[in-house]
Amino acid sequence: MTLRKWLLVLSLLTPGIGLIVAFIGVAVYIAAAQSFGYYNLAGESSFSLEFWDRMLDRKVFSRAVMYSIYIGVISAFLSVAFAYPLAIWLRKPFPGSLAIGAMLKAPLLVHGLVVAFLFINVISYHGILNQLLQGIGLWDEPHRLQNDRNAIGVLILQTWKNMPFALLLLTGAVQSISDDVLNAARDLGAGSFDRFRKVIAPLTVSAMQAALIIIFIGALADFSFQVIAGPTNRQSLSQLMVFFKDGGRWNDAAVVGVSLMIIAIAGSALLAAVSRIVMRGRIA
Repeated sequence: MTLRKWLLVLSLLTPGIGLIVAFIGVAVYIAAAQSFGYYNLAGESSFSLEFWDRMLDRKVFSRAVMYSIYIGVISAFLSVAFAYPLAIWLRKPFPGSLAIGAMLKAPLLVHGLVVAFLFINVISYHGILNQLLQGIGLWDEPHRLQNDRNAIGVLILQTWKNMPFALLLLTGAVQSISDDVLNAARDLGAGSFDRFRKVIAPLTVSAMQAALIIIFIGALADFSFQVIAGPTNRQSLSQLMVFFKDGGRWNDAAVVGVSLMIIAIAGSALLAAVSRIVMRGRIA
């Protein structure tokens, strides 16, 4: 393409992408500037590393970082792990496959807050699950399942909500693999697992990377699931940021927000690199 055509393409994209980039850029700039003491709403506005020094020394911040990374990474891998066999199963159409696929993707249409409140009602102290387990004799009395310390409830919600998105990406990638390729691998003696490991996984690694990264970023910064179903003795980075904001400590909130962005970018790059190494055995 000539320079004139490139300029034409850019000018046509500017009304849409240009506004998005501008709005995101302004938000990122304000957050970064506030984290270094600028735009201080409660004091002198000047460059300072004080807010970063104080935040990095707080144990609550380091715990929030580790907890958010834990939720983001485990949710991403669980979602992809459940989506892969389903995508392979639905690769070839069969009677009822469209209905099954539609039901599996239904969580994409349900708001996360609705799911969280329904989940709490099911696992609450006198909820359906406790009553069922007592009724069949597994438990003698109700157990506290809500807001567990290991955030199992949050991981269940994140996986339930994000698995259909991973399935959507992986299904298209798996269906694009030719039958001739899989049949050739089968003729050469490759079993089901070997065909997945040596054929399907390397050819769908790009879709898997996209699913891992997008789910990781969403789960890392999640607020609603954590507030409703998360442990009461831990805070995520998003909770910590809102806590500082509600207290009028905008510079501290900006430090947490910028940290969240840095972790999301670095974590995404690391997940993409690790997944490519594992699936292909090398960096392509």
